[in-house]
Amino acid sequence: MISENFNKLFEAAKKVRESAHVPYSNFKVGAALLVENDAIVVGCNVENAAYPQSQCAEASAIGNLVSQGFSKIKEVVVIGSGSLLCSPCGGCRQRLREFASLETPIHMCNSDGHLKTSTLKELLPDSFGPENL
Repeated sequence: MISENFNKLFEAAKKVRESAHVPYSNFKVGAALLVENDAIVVGCNVENAAYPQSQCAEASAIGNLVSQGFSKIKEVVVIGSGSLLCSPCGGCRQRLREFASLETPIHMCNSDGHLKTSTLKELLPDSFGPENL
């Protein structure tokens, strides 16, 4: 289900995606998070010559979320390169779990628009979260 905030989130993710530092894969990703006061926080992927040191767009956005004093993700848009949808990797699904509820919608898009929406619970079933500690 597309929310009233989707278009703003989509445009923010699309715009920040263009700032991605991807000299190795040329695969740009942008992420936009709707946070607790309905502000939008963004991030893009940042590659490193030592690939394991690269950072996903969702991780960049979450770092920005924390640095701006927010703690709750209400909705997510992720946009990759190419025509296929871009879903968060396993590590980013777990990162999102720290700040989002299991019912948080995750919109997976390409640059042309929306392709699929899943809840975090659908993307990360039987997850381990803060309440498990």
